Amino acid sequence: MSADAPKKQKKFIDKYDFPYGLLSDESTETLQAYQVWGRKKFMGREYDGIHRVAYLINEEGIIERTYPSVNTKTFALDVLEELEGTSA
Repeated sequence: MSADAPKKQKKFIDKYDFPYGLLSDESTETLQAYQVWGRKKFMGREYDGIHRVAYLINEEGIIERTYPSVNTKTFALDVLEELEGTSA
């Protein structure tokens, strides 16, 4: 989920031919409810933004697992490996 406007997300989808829908929360209400919106620091500057956290949510809408630290380069494979290990 992103705080970006749907128009901005559409540009991303079009530019990268991204095949999945993206969720927008410009008000940050949902982001705050999931505790992923808050103060961040980068190069000595503080600002409000999204913390990289992922949730594994089952078919009933129940959070099965929280990933409080996401490595964007390996995350998808890490989760797939974990899921394959638990389903055997």
